[in-house]
Amino acid sequence: MIELKNLEVFYKDFKALSILETIRIQQGEKVGIIGSNGAGKTTLIKAILGLAYYEGMIQLDVLQESIAIHMQQNEYSSIVSVKVVMEAILGCSLKQHKVANELIDYFDFRGCLHKKFKHLSGGQKQRLTLILVMCQNAPITIFDEVTSGLDFETRQRLMEKVSEYYRDRQQTVLLVSHYYQELEYLVDKILILEKGQFVDYGDKETLFKKYCGNTVYIMNRQKELSFLKGFKEIVAPDHLVAISCSNQEEELALTKLLVEHNVDYKRSISDIEIMSLNAKHVAFNKEVKA
Repeated sequence: MIELKNLEVFYKDFKALSILETIRIQQGEKVGIIGSNGAGKTTLIKAILGLAYYEGMIQLDVLQESIAIHMQQNEYSSIVSVKVVMEAILGCSLKQHKVANELIDYFDFRGCLHKKFKHLSGGQKQRLTLILVMCQNAPITIFDEVTSGLDFETRQRLMEKVSEYYRDRQQTVLLVSHYYQELEYLVDKILILEKGQFVDYGDKETLFKKYCGNTVYIMNRQKELSFLKGFKEIVAPDHLVAISCSNQEEELALTKLLVEHNVDYKRSISDIEIMSLNAKHVAFNKEVKA
């Protein structure tokens, strides 16, 4: 278990993160940590690992040394082959490491073992790091922007693999990402941070209903959408319109209008991006009013 309580992280006199609520992450839970650049995501990870000064409480039921961590940037020697690099890090030959071999096959990486690191593609480099992190079988594994810099299809394939691997395992996973679709693959809960402050934490489904209603209809922003007047519009990315529906009658009425006006739309009961935008909107509007 990980428990955070009255947590404040400082860099000299600058307060980089403030989580005054109590947050409990139970064994086996998969938690997504989201927020804009500078929200405090990496700062939180550093505090959990004991790499940043903090006030308050961080309680772990494992030693910090037993936590596996995948950081954003990882560089390895290109003097020798990837196989030699892996054996040096693992401290044994690959033949002796059953889990590493299973992961090499799982990620279809065996054809890369005799290459040098500098000759690997971006996706292959990430697979190498994932193998080295995941083969530790750690009770807690932290992934910090695991697919940063990769194209959409490569990101999707990697996250499908990671999600499938951890789905039935009782290992706790913290996934830091600004790619919302990645979170939908793997996580059960979401921790939202913004501007170094706590916004909310809870089950994906609970947070969605809290900030978005039962369902959301999403469409591209067009010049003429006046026929939507009377429906509840919620916060969405600038190029989109999001309409919240609280019951089936509202959905039927909205669907009928959208079809009549030939508007393409997407219906969602789980859109993490729109949920997080509305959570932040509510949190910071409360601050202004206070």
